[in-house]
Amino acid sequence: MSEKHLSSQFDSELSAVSTRVMELGGLVESQIRQAIYALSQFSVEVADQVTAAEAKVNAMEVDIDRELSSIIARRQPTARDLRLLIAISKATANLERVGDEAEKIARMVRSIIQSGAPRSLPSLELRVASDMASGLLRKALDAFARLDTTAALSILKEDNLIDQEFDGFMRKLITYMMEDPRMISPSLDLLFLAKAIERIGDHAKNIAELIIYIVKGADVRHTPLADIESVLK
Repeated sequence: MSEKHLSSQFDSELSAVSTRVMELGGLVESQIRQAIYALSQFSVEVADQVTAAEAKVNAMEVDIDRELSSIIARRQPTARDLRLLIAISKATANLERVGDEAEKIARMVRSIIQSGAPRSLPSLELRVASDMASGLLRKALDAFARLDTTAALSILKEDNLIDQEFDGFMRKLITYMMEDPRMISPSLDLLFLAKAIERIGDHAKNIAELIIYIVKGADVRHTPLADIESVLK
C-alpha cells in the first residue's frame, strides 16, 4: 500500500474522530443550557434530562478513546500527529468533566427545589457566569477545530472574568445567608452550583492550552499568561 494512501486513510480517521469530539462538545453544551434553564424555571423535569444525558456523554468518551488507541496502534503516528491524538484524548476527558459539572448543577437544582427554597434566591444572577462559561467552551471547541492559537490565548484571558464572577457571587451569597439564616442550606447549594460553572470555564481553558501544545509542542499548564504570550510569538 502506498505511503500516500496510508496518509489519506490516517487523515480520514483523524477527521472522523475529530467530528465525534465536536459532537461530544455539542452534547455537553446542551447539558449546560438545560441545567441553567432548570434552575431559572425551578424544573425538576429538565434537571432529570441533564442527568439522563450523562450516560451518553460517558459512552462517547469511551468510544473516542477506543478509536484513538486503535489509530495510534495501527498508524504509529509521527511526533506532531501523536501530540494531536494525545491532545484530542485530553480534550475529550475535559468535555466529559464538563458533563459531570452539568450533572452536578442539575443535582443541586433538584436539592434546591426539594428544600422548598423560595424563588427569591439570587439564582438568576448565575446566568451571566453560565453564559460566559458556555460561550468560552464553544470558543474553545471552535479554536480546537481550527488549531487557532490566537483564539486560545484569548480564551485563557477570558477565563479570569468567570473567576471574578464567581468571587463576586460568593460574596453576595455570604451576605444573603447572614441576613436570613433559614436560607443557609439552599444558598450553599447555589454556592456549589456556582463552583461547578466556574469549573466549566476551567475545562475550556484546559482545551485552549491543548491547542498551544499541539501547535507549539509546549506544555503551558500552570504557566503565567505573559510567558504563554512569549511562547506564541
